[in-house]
Amino acid sequence: MTPGMTVEAPDGLVRVTHVVYALHALGLCLGAFGAASVLGSFLFGWPSIIAVILNYVKRGDARGTWLESHFTWQIRTFWYALLWAVLVALVSIPLTVVIIGIGLWALGMAVLGVWAIYRIARGWLRLKDHQPMPG
Repeated sequence: MTPGMTVEAPDGLVRVTHVVYALHALGLCLGAFGAASVLGSFLFGWPSIIAVILNYVKRGDARGTWLESHFTWQIRTFWYALLWAVLVALVSIPLTVVIIGIGLWALGMAVLGVWAIYRIARGWLRLKDHQPMPG
């Protein structure tokens, strides 16, 4: 745990953190079992958008608690996924001329979808065990 962090966190804030993970998981599931892609649903679906808004609204309440690392983890997961999706698109779109870009784009989005699932699952499991996120 980072120096200066308290072990105690309000129960209501723990619930909010669970809700944020649940919203992100719902976004991933909607992509996995719906018409959208896993990553597309995670980045542009209403559950994840609401989750990120909740992250920013409640982030100040988490400062100094073990939950602060979860809020940082959730926010970074969203923004890194968006950044990597844009980079994959920028690389694969010009390559569509030689057909390889379509496969590269599909592979990149699939890998990013698995990465987002991993990040949300890992964070939620650590939250369940009342453990902060590393680093």
